[in-house]
Amino acid sequence: MSWYRWNGEDLELSVRVQPRAPRDAFVGPDPGGDYYRVRLQAPPVDGKGNQALRRFIADAFGVAPTRVEILGGEQARYKRLRIRSPQKLPIDIDRP
Repeated sequence: MSWYRWNGEDLELSVRVQPRAPRDAFVGPDPGGDYYRVRLQAPPVDGKGNQALRRFIADAFGVAPTRVEILGGEQARYKRLRIRSPQKLPIDIDRP
């Protein structure tokens, strides 16, 4: 399985989030290619980590945070995201 797939105009990502990092950053795909590693400064407390992830992904892909949806893993480090019609691709993703 790949860490991303296109569903029409929407992009779905599988990510592994590392909270409490020194800075927000994309790290890269895991060696198996099942998820993309992301570091966030926010702690995983009271939804702050999910909010920070939405803002970080939205800014990176050129969309509003409301266009980033957590499809699965809301309470876990491994998450599935949907980005509705991303305007830019900050990481190595092929367009359909």
